Amino acid sequence: MPSFLRSTRFRVAVTAFAASAVALGAVSVWFVLQAEGRLRNAATQLADAHADAIVQLLNTGARPADLTLLVRDSIYEVKDQAGRSVASCPVLRDATLAAYDTDVTLAPYEFDRASQASVGCGPELGDLDDHLTLHVVHADSGDSKYDVFAAVAIDPEGQAAVDSVRTVLTFGVPAVALLVGVIAWLAVRRSLRPVEAIRGEVAEIGAHDLSRRVPAPRTGDEIARLAGTMNTMLARLDEAVTRQSRFTSDASHELRTPLASLRTQLEVLLAHPDRLDWRHSCENALLDVTRLQDLVADLVLLGKLDHAGPDRLEPVALPEVIEAVVAGREKIDVEVTGTPVVRGHRSRLERLLRNLVDNAQRHAVSRVAVEVSAADGWAVLSVTDDGPGIPEADRERVFDRFVRLDDARARDDGGSGLGLAIVADIARAHGGTAAVEGGSRFVVRLPELKTS
Repeated sequence: MPSFLRSTRFRVAVTAFAASAVALGAVSVWFVLQAEGRLRNAATQLADAHADAIVQLLNTGARPADLTLLVRDSIYEVKDQAGRSVASCPVLRDATLAAYDTDVTLAPYEFDRASQASVGCGPELGDLDDHLTLHVVHADSGDSKYDVFAAVAIDPEGQAAVDSVRTVLTFGVPAVALLVGVIAWLAVRRSLRPVEAIRGEVAEIGAHDLSRRVPAPRTGDEIARLAGTMNTMLARLDEAVTRQSRFTSDASHELRTPLASLRTQLEVLLAHPDRLDWRHSCENALLDVTRLQDLVADLVLLGKLDHAGPDRLEPVALPEVIEAVVAGREKIDVEVTGTPVVRGHRSRLERLLRNLVDNAQRHAVSRVAVEVSAADGWAVLSVTDDGPGIPEADRERVFDRFVRLDDARARDDGGSGLGLAIVADIARAHGGTAAVEGGSRFVVRLPELKTS
């Protein structure tokens, strides 16, 4: 099948043609039938009046032969009980009006013109050189001795007008339907032109060129909204790919440093076994292995959080989480207001709080405060230290992955820069938020679980 036969514009054009042809055809047939019905109704009413007049004459004792003198300008035929024609006007030859509620067409040779002239019956029938279409009705005389058939010629001008309309509609309806189909073809082609432009642009966008965007028409219609949605999707993909690329690069760098240190120590130890303290070198190597282990564990957790599906959550009391995390730690003040409960992973919520407390203890001068409370349907968990705080310009960036501020990077135990990123991702996975307020106060808000 050719491709254009499968195109949307072809299907819409064919549908528009078929629908318009059916609709216009139905309306045209109804219109013609109504016009013909009016012509026949008018003829029927007049023929009924003629038939009633003839019946009244017969009921008053008039003979059928006298009707030619008593009835003028009428077309009729009277038959007796045996079915013989006893009177007719005009005089018929080899023809009869013995039908009713229908049309009868008589040819010129079926009229006996000589007899018609002799009996003096002369309704207005023209020159009788052409076929004559009559509408016939039937009536019975009062004594049931005669059957009366009266007829009226269909209005020739009206019939000609109906025939002309029928001819025009017979050829006009298909032409108009075809015109509608062509207009639909052109309209759909024009409407789908932006879609083709969008398709062509998307076909050229590759994984390494997600900064491109599809053209968005200024029509404000569904296609414009589709283009806007696709541009939004491309922006999200671009951001995700950029973030993934940056994450991969940073992770490679973080893994390279302890690996290089570990390899250097082992190479030096193997090259000079008699000059180095094996125990001290193994302790240093163990520190690098531990650092690698912690970094890999953090990367695995971030990967799980990035691709987390529907999880089985359970009610978790935040005071119990605080108790589990601060146990054995010194110089930490705990303040619990109420017993807020959230729905989540206990182990991940403990990891969230542990990262915040570790971060606070690295930067605190003397004390760390942990608070938990509930307000407006949210469970609020905060960790505050008395350190120098985070500059306002870095308070959002500090939750990005592998971000370490200068002071933290200068310390030997500054970490890998994933601790606060894990805090933000865990909070987001639980439907909450993480933010820095006041420089040295980290606040996590989680939806509170209402318990009865």
